[in-house]
Amino acid sequence: MKEWLLQIFTWWNGQTIGTRFFTWRFGRSVGEDHLGNVYYQNADDSKRWVIYNGPAEASAIPPGWHGWMHHRVDTPPSREEYVPRDWQKPHQPNHTGTALAYRPKGSLLNPAERPRVTGDYDAWTP
Repeated sequence: MKEWLLQIFTWWNGQTIGTRFFTWRFGRSVGEDHLGNVYYQNADDSKRWVIYNGPAEASAIPPGWHGWMHHRVDTPPSREEYVPRDWQKPHQPNHTGTALAYRPKGSLLNPAERPRVTGDYDAWTP
């Protein structure tokens, strides 16, 4: 019951009723990634979409699926032996507001002194 209410009243939790109907009517499943996201395309491959496993977060799409979603490649990773390149890192959630957030030197939450750079502001002294 709760899942149905979330689908009716929210768009960020998985799929909405409209997406569920569109997927049922026109979608053809092409694969699933290690996060549980399921990828679809329509009959003529002009549209591709993903049903997220949990909250909708576009950055949670792995690199191979990202290329397929944006029509950069025709073959989905589920139909080939896709190996990410060294520079393609696994997804990490946004850490803003948590203890893992980036705090550069000199920020209010990191008391270390920030290194001087060219163009720094110097206060006027009479």
